[in-house]
Amino acid sequence: MSPLESQTVPRGTTEIEVRECTTVAEFDACVRLQREVFGLPDLEISPRRHLIVSREAGGWTLAAFAKGEMVGFVHQVVGVRDKEIIGYSHMMAVAAEYQNQGVGARLKWAQRARALAEGREIIKWTWEPLRARNAHFNLNRLGAVVRSYAVNFYGTDYSTDPSLSAEQKPGLDSDRLFAVWELRSPRVQALAAGDEDELGEAVKSIEIPPDWATLVKNDLAQARAELLRVRGEFQEAFAAGLVCRGFQRDHTRPRYLLF
Repeated sequence: MSPLESQTVPRGTTEIEVRECTTVAEFDACVRLQREVFGLPDLEISPRRHLIVSREAGGWTLAAFAKGEMVGFVHQVVGVRDKEIIGYSHMMAVAAEYQNQGVGARLKWAQRARALAEGREIIKWTWEPLRARNAHFNLNRLGAVVRSYAVNFYGTDYSTDPSLSAEQKPGLDSDRLFAVWELRSPRVQALAAGDEDELGEAVKSIEIPPDWATLVKNDLAQARAELLRVRGEFQEAFAAGLVCRGFQRDHTRPRYLLF
C-alpha cells in the first residue's frame, strides 16, 4: 500500500483509518482536538489557517479516524537543515480515550512512510525533557536520537491540565529536547519492522522525577529546581559530545541513557 493511501488497523471492534487532512472541516477538527488534549489558550493553538498554509507550502497533516471521527493527528511542516529539506513535526495529539491504544505510534509510522515517499531522510521535533512517557515513546519505540537541548524554547510554559483555571496554572521555562528521527538508520528500520534493538552500555544517565505532573502541581519550587538540574546535566553531556539514544523506564528512578 502506498503511504499516501488510507491505512486501517483494528482496535477491538473499531477500525482506525490514517489519512491526510484536506478539508476545512478536518482542519477545524484538529483545532478542537488541540483544545481538548492540551488545554492550551488560543494563543498557543495552531489555527486552521496555519494548517492550511502549511499544506500549501509542502507540509501536511495526517489524522487518525475512528467511525468517521478524528481521534488524533500529526502535523508536519517543511524544514531546512543546511541545504537539505527535512520534515519538522510541529505537533501530535491523540484524544484521551484513544491514548495508550497505539494510535500515536500509527500516526508516527505513517508520518515516516509519507516522508520517505517524498525523499526525506530526517524528521525533527521537540518534547519536554521531564516527561517520561514522551521520552520512552520517542527514544525507545521510535528510535529518535537527541544531540541538543533548548532553554525556554517557547517562552513560559503553563500547565496543560484542562481541569485547572488560568490562575492555577503554574509557569515554567519551556525547555525542550530536540528529537532527530533518522528515518533510514538501522535502528529505526529495525523498530519499524517490529524488531528489538540493543543499545549497549550507556556511559551516562540523567534521572528525572517519576511523576512530573504531580510534582509541578504539589511543589512548584522543587519542580523548578529539578528542571534546572536536568537542564545542566544535559548541557554538560552534550558539550562533552554524548548523544541520548535511550530511556530507562522505572517507577522510582526513570532516566535518560547517553552514549
